[in-house]
Amino acid sequence: MPPRKASEGTPAEPRRSGRIAAQPAPAAPEVKPKTAKATKKRSAEAVNETKDGEGSATKKAKAEAEEKSAEAAPDAPTLPTIDIGDKLPELTLKNEKGEDIQISELAAEKGVILFLVPKADTPGCTNQACGFRDIYPDFTSHNYDVYCLSADTPTAQSKWQTKKELPYPLISDPKRTLITALGAGAGGKTKRSHFIFEKGGKLVDKKLPVTPADSPKLALEFVKSQAAAVAA
Repeated sequence: MPPRKASEGTPAEPRRSGRIAAQPAPAAPEVKPKTAKATKKRSAEAVNETKDGEGSATKKAKAEAEEKSAEAAPDAPTLPTIDIGDKLPELTLKNEKGEDIQISELAAEKGVILFLVPKADTPGCTNQACGFRDIYPDFTSHNYDVYCLSADTPTAQSKWQTKKELPYPLISDPKRTLITALGAGAGGKTKRSHFIFEKGGKLVDKKLPVTPADSPKLALEFVKSQAAAVAA
């Protein structure tokens, strides 16, 4: 049998068109990331904040701002240092009711005891304040008025006054202007102390620093000694 020709037998594979082979493969479909649940939760919080007018974060910020208002301001007005023999200065502050109080007029008709506390409604300050409360009639019987002075806001002072039934006024000095002039405001804090001004406004005694329990007792002892000296 004669040999087969090259063209005979199994046919060769058909050649692919170059044009088809050159076409790029189709791109893989893009997978979109799922939206995090936190976004939906935050959106709900935002809606609630809008409805309420202010969110919990805003309320917290306001509370912190009010608390910081008790700290000394850098632009606080300054007064000369008040020492023994000096008089109460011309200065207007507010009492626990938010009313203006002229400091220079406090001792116009009676002697005045100013006791200073670092912060209202704290254990040591409450001990000191209640000590003056418990013997308050003894001071008034000797013609002396009692005032609590601190850097707290009038609102904080009013709540404390009501809670502990304090019978005397509280004076708010948020910039520690008077507190600093009395020598009790170094370092942006209020040092526990008390100052006694006789009728007319002259400083006649001071205790700086003093313990919460000793402050009322020492103040009354001095007032009684003054009364005895006058009577002698």
